[in-house]
Amino acid sequence: MPKAKTAENASGLQVGDTAPQFNLPTDNGTNANLADFKGKMNVVIYFYPKDDTPGCTIEAKEFRDAAEKFAKADTVVFGVSKDSVQSHCKFRDKFDLNFALISDTETMCEDYGVWVEKNMYGRKYMGIQRDTFLIDKNGKIAQIWHKVKPEGHPSEVLEAAKKLK
Repeated sequence: MPKAKTAENASGLQVGDTAPQFNLPTDNGTNANLADFKGKMNVVIYFYPKDDTPGCTIEAKEFRDAAEKFAKADTVVFGVSKDSVQSHCKFRDKFDLNFALISDTETMCEDYGVWVEKNMYGRKYMGIQRDTFLIDKNGKIAQIWHKVKPEGHPSEVLEAAKKLK
């Protein structure tokens, strides 16, 4: 029986599901491939709407500042948006980000259910919902946060990652 899709999670992904695979370009000139981390590291994938915007910058800087703590928890962090690799490079350099930014040139946002219809001032458009996925070393989704508030969110994710170690 298929899992029910909700407004909170258009993909129907739930804790315990196998995380959708991806192999996409990053700001560091390589591709990020989820399969590379299986059996080795937990993975945080946080989706954000746009490089160098206020909320996205707050969230990125907090993930940056916690990078050493994530590493101690055997966890790698990836930020994901539909911005280009070039845009990601500018964002990374401007804020000295120390984790990879994935450019979703394919269907990663759709696969994770974060590409949703938004409504601003009565105008409807498609965009990225700010969601975060914590994936364990076995490639299973350990925790999902929907429609997160950027400030303080990386600390919450870190606490959950520490419990997976």
